Amino acid sequence: MPKAHIPPWQHVQKTEGTREKALGDAESARNEAEQVRRLAEDARVIRDQHREAIETAREGRERLRAAGESARVAGEEARVAAEAARHAATDAVHASVASLQTTLEHMKVVEEMRRILRDIRDMNKLDSN
Repeated sequence: MPKAHIPPWQHVQKTEGTREKALGDAESARNEAEQVRRLAEDARVIRDQHREAIETAREGRERLRAAGESARVAGEEARVAAEAARHAATDAVHASVASLQTTLEHMKVVEEMRRILRDIRDMNKLDSN
């Protein structure tokens, strides 16, 4: 069977249709590539924001850890100071007890001296009679 002869003007039209289709396909591919590029850029922006949020949270945790450590150290220093104050108060009480005991001994001596002086006075009264 012989091939049908295609007139040249139909051949040109067919070529132009193929070319237009190829151009349309290329434009569609460019549009799709642009959309993918925009999506990738949006994903990068979101990833960077996420990374910054994670870094901010990490820094916040680090600040809290440092504050906790400072509070722990301050608490330990306060405990040591309270212990020293307790010992000082105990020492002060012991010194007060010792002072009161000495005062009591002195008062006993003074009372004994008064008794002796009364006895002497009473004896002098008897001698003078």
